[in-house]
Amino acid sequence: MEKERSVDKLARYVLYTACAAVICAICWFFRDVIIYMLAAGVLSLIGRPLMNFFNSLSIKGKNLPPWVYAFITIIIILGLFLALVTMLVPIITGVAKDISMANIESAAKSVVTALKDLNAFLVSTFPSLGADFRIETAVLNGFKDFADVSAFSTFFSSAASFIASFGVGLFAVVFISFFFLKNENLFPDIIGALVPDRHEQNAREAYRDIEHLLSRYFIGLIVEMAGVAIVDFIGLMFIARLGFNASIGIAVLCGVMNIIPYVGPWLGGAIGTLLAVTMRYFCMGGAGLDVNFWIFLIILVAIFMAAQLLDNYIFQPIVYSSSIKANVLEIFIVLMMAGHIGGILGMLVAIPCYTVIRVIAARFFGHVKFISKLIGNGQEK
Repeated sequence: MEKERSVDKLARYVLYTACAAVICAICWFFRDVIIYMLAAGVLSLIGRPLMNFFNSLSIKGKNLPPWVYAFITIIIILGLFLALVTMLVPIITGVAKDISMANIESAAKSVVTALKDLNAFLVSTFPSLGADFRIETAVLNGFKDFADVSAFSTFFSSAASFIASFGVGLFAVVFISFFFLKNENLFPDIIGALVPDRHEQNAREAYRDIEHLLSRYFIGLIVEMAGVAIVDFIGLMFIARLGFNASIGIAVLCGVMNIIPYVGPWLGGAIGTLLAVTMRYFCMGGAGLDVNFWIFLIILVAIFMAAQLLDNYIFQPIVYSSSIKANVLEIFIVLMMAGHIGGILGMLVAIPCYTVIRVIAARFFGHVKFISKLIGNGQEK
């Protein structure tokens, strides 16, 4: 009898493993659809506070149908995104065109004195570079290759299939997110149908917690990006005096790079500094504060460092700690582990995934000592 029970248990484990393998295979085969659904979920989380605001409004004691509010919410989000793209594309294209038209020889002369010692050090340390090596010429050539107008034309002409796929994906995301917003009970009902009856109430409450926390997280992330971009723009525009187009283009780039936790701000600051120096010294009629090269470089570093400090001590605690109710050290460890496993992509998805795991652990395994000590009383209820 004992032998039969062991065989039954083994058969059950094999069946569970086979079912999990089949589910993983199906998810991989339909991975594009799953990505669309995840993107729609993020869009619906961003729009949920706006949807809740509309639901609180009433006209003569009556509310409009939910589909009307969902439609208005999506129109507002897409309108803001389209307005941002429409404003930034000409600016970034203009900056790229200015860099591509730079005069290498005259530009190199403008900073040759400042870089003379650095070039001599590099040539003596790395003889393979050649006696004629100039770091300013190498950097500018790299920017020109990257920003060359013909290269952009070739890229866009060969990206027709990508644009078509993007259009299909965008339509799918908007369509799915419309139903997510219209019916806020859609996901809880699906979850309730999949879990056993004794766990249904806990599963529904866990979903509500996850939705609330992730909605705060994604909105906070947008606020963080905007905050960093505004600080960088003010510094570049009014202190470094690079001009409106260059300042806002570099600031938006740094804000977008800030999506990558911890590493992104430093990378954005380095790229922003190189772009600002290129615009100041290498482009024809380049704007910028009329000071010594090294002083200008120090000013740029100070601007990006100030934005980094504000991000570290104001923006990130709000986004990573307050929004998902987790300790800053806890978040840092999770990000480092995710970065080690999946690189930058792992760091991007680490916080949402950890939030889901954290809420589920609190709801279903809160009696376990390790989990109760880790989560404490900070878990959102």
